[in-house]
Amino acid sequence: MAIDRSVSRRALALLAVAGLVTTEPARAADPIKIGVIAEAQSVVGASIPQAVQLAADEINAKGGIDGRQIQVVTYDDKSSASDAVRAFQRAVSEDKVNLVIASYISEVVLALMPWAARLKTPMITPGAASNEISLAVHKDYARNKYTFHGYLTSAALAQSICDSTKDMLIDLMKVKTAAIMSEDAAWTRPLDVGYEKCLPEIGVKVVDHIRFSPDTGDFTPIYNKIEAAKPDLIVTGISHVGVQPTVQWQNQQVPLAMTGMNSQATSSTFWANTNGATQGVIFQSIAVPGAAITDKSMAFSDAFKKRFGSDPSYAGYMAYDQVYYAADAVKRAGTTEADKLVEALETTDWVGTVGRTQFYGKDDPFTHSIRYGQGFITGLMAQWQNGKQVAIWPKSLAQGQIEIPAAVKAAAR
Repeated sequence: MAIDRSVSRRALALLAVAGLVTTEPARAADPIKIGVIAEAQSVVGASIPQAVQLAADEINAKGGIDGRQIQVVTYDDKSSASDAVRAFQRAVSEDKVNLVIASYISEVVLALMPWAARLKTPMITPGAASNEISLAVHKDYARNKYTFHGYLTSAALAQSICDSTKDMLIDLMKVKTAAIMSEDAAWTRPLDVGYEKCLPEIGVKVVDHIRFSPDTGDFTPIYNKIEAAKPDLIVTGISHVGVQPTVQWQNQQVPLAMTGMNSQATSSTFWANTNGATQGVIFQSIAVPGAAITDKSMAFSDAFKKRFGSDPSYAGYMAYDQVYYAADAVKRAGTTEADKLVEALETTDWVGTVGRTQFYGKDDPFTHSIRYGQGFITGLMAQWQNGKQVAIWPKSLAQGQIEIPAAVKAAAR
C-alpha cells in the first residue's frame, strides 16, 4: 500500500511537539563536576589537582559513575584564603560543581567552611590538619556537615610522631628530652598541644618550645637557643617554610636529630630544593613512593610519576583517594544532591592508597575527620637518605633502617 509521506512527516512533527519522540540527537548524561581549589604553585599543593585529574580519568575510562563522566574544574588559590573563597563562590555559583576538594592549608579550609555551609556544597580537604575543622562540624553539625576533614587532625599527627619516637628513637638515640620547634599557624597550635601531652607520656621531657613566624629568614638564633637547652631531639611542626630551617640545620651542623612534621619534605622535589641538605631529616607522611601500604599504593605512585614526572606529595595521595570514595558515595546515593551526598560520605568505608578510610560520626568531637589507628590510617615516618624518601616506621612498612645524621654522630664521639 502506498504511504503518504507528507502525512507521515506531519504525524512525526505532532508527536515531537507532544514530546513522544524527539528529532534531536540523544544528549549524554550531565557530568559530575568536582571543583579543585589548591595551591598549584606550592611544593605540596601542586599534587592535588594532578591527583584528582588522574583519578577522574581512570574512573571515566571505565565508564564513569553510572554512565556519567567526571569533569574536573581547577582553581589556583595562590595560598590565599580570600582567593580561595572567591574560587569557591565561582565554582558553585557559576561553574555548578557538585563537590569541592580544597587545600592543604588549614587557614584556607577554615575560611571556606562557612561558604560550604551557606552554599550547601560538600567539601573535602586533602591536607589541612587543624583540629578546629572537625571540631567545628561537631559543635554545629546542622550548619557545618558539608565539610569533611579528609586528612589526619593535628592531634592524630602528634600521636603518630610520639608513637614512632617511642618505637624507634628513644633507645637508638637515648632520647630523654626534646625541644619543640613549630611555625606559628592554625594547624600547629593543636599539634604543639598534642606534643606537650604525648611526649611526657613516652618519657620525653620538653625542655624548650619555640614558635616562629612563617616569615623567619634566619634560623641561626633559634638553633642556638635550642642547643643551649641541651635537648636530645628536635620535634618540628613545619609546613610553609620547610626549606630554610632544613638548610640551616644542615649547614650549621646542629648536633640534634630532627623529627616531626615537615610538609615540604613529603615532596620528591625537596632534596633538590634543599640541595641535599635534607639528608637525615625524619618526617611524618601519609605515604612515600615504594611503600606498599595497600595494593593500590604503588600503582598510584607509579602512574602519577609516569604522567607528571614527579612523585606525589602526601596531599596528592589523599586527593586521589577522595575522588574514588566521593565517586563511590555518588553511586551509593544515586544522586549528587548535597544532603544525600553528605549522608553517603558519612558511611564511607573505602580502602585506598593510604589505608582504610572511615569518618568519625556526630558523637565524636572530631566529627567528619578520618579515623586514626590500627586498621585505619596511621601514616608513616620516613627519612631522607641519599636523595630518596625511605620509610622507616612502622616496621611493617619499613624500606630501610634509620640513619643517625652525621652531626649527631660527630657530637656523640
